[in-house]
Amino acid sequence: MALDFYLPYLVNYSHPVAEDIVIFCVAMLSAIIVSAEGQAFIATLLGDSRIDAKDRFHFNVFLHMSLLGTLNFFIAGFGWAKEINIDTKKFKNYPRLFLLLSRISGPLANLLMANIAASLAWIISTYGFEDKVFSTIVVVNVTMAVYGLIMMPPLPGSGFLFALMPNSQLFEKVKKAVCTFGPYLIVGTFLLVRLSGWDGISSFFNPIVSTISNFILNV
Repeated sequence: MALDFYLPYLVNYSHPVAEDIVIFCVAMLSAIIVSAEGQAFIATLLGDSRIDAKDRFHFNVFLHMSLLGTLNFFIAGFGWAKEINIDTKKFKNYPRLFLLLSRISGPLANLLMANIAASLAWIISTYGFEDKVFSTIVVVNVTMAVYGLIMMPPLPGSGFLFALMPNSQLFEKVKKAVCTFGPYLIVGTFLLVRLSGWDGISSFFNPIVSTISNFILNV
């Protein structure tokens, strides 16, 4: 299946098309809820279970949305969900490993969603209908999965960073500072990249997004 836009998907503000923006928003919302609920599911499965947790399993995407994370979707084509609170003290064994597995389950859930959307796109195409919705969902979810591996909070890839750093008061101070300023750093960096036309780290990640998206859509 050939895509009629560059990967990852970026909103064209110079020639905005209402239909494309609506489709992108649908894809964005699917990526947010899948990432958040995926992390919550694995954290619960590994031992961090809660009764009536307000941040888990409500499947209300608007409660999972982060202001800066949503803004970054419209700047860079990817973003993040509001961070799922995970209590590592409830993990009886290997708390750091289980925290990492919980965080990384977000990108894995996005890849699963991309495969489901690709299957629906294939079914639609077999009946001769032109699809743009499901193929966009594929691209946005793959983009969120790939860029989500960047080791910067609040992206899920920060789980690698926190799993490797030692336990100390200094580390806790550094962690707090990085978690506070991380979202602003990500948005600022990709805004600069978008305005300047400089590829930055996108030159590394975009080919991966393209390869995975095209593979899923054409397999």
